[in-house]
Amino acid sequence: MVKFIKTGKVVIITQGRHAGKKCVVIAQKDEGSKSHSFPHAIVAGIDKYPLKSTSRMSQKKIAKRSKVKPFIKIINYTHIMPTRYALDLESIKNVVSSETFKEPSMRRDAKKVLKNAFEEKYMAGKFSWFFTPLRF
Repeated sequence: MVKFIKTGKVVIITQGRHAGKKCVVIAQKDEGSKSHSFPHAIVAGIDKYPLKSTSRMSQKKIAKRSKVKPFIKIINYTHIMPTRYALDLESIKNVVSSETFKEPSMRRDAKKVLKNAFEEKYMAGKFSWFFTPLRF
């Protein structure tokens, strides 16, 4: 079978707390691991999307409305739906791994790096589809 869930692929979560949220695959484990015996992917997504801003708003207000709240999660392949989009985030591949989930402090640090990376991409104006919530 062809592997379609690859690193950098944008997927949509279909089950659970983050259902309907967009995220990026950081790592995939097709055979599973010792702690998770099913095929799964480590994903980083957007929990709270940035709000709409206009040119009439002040720079302070635009900066406040442009904030992104990220999440990281280990998700079963059956609970994600791949899209045609891909997002390259070289800076976060080294930060988020399976060891990140063992310590709460490591998880917080990874989320801070993710927040900066996502906000930087958003402010650059690229990948605008990724930073808008699904409408359903």
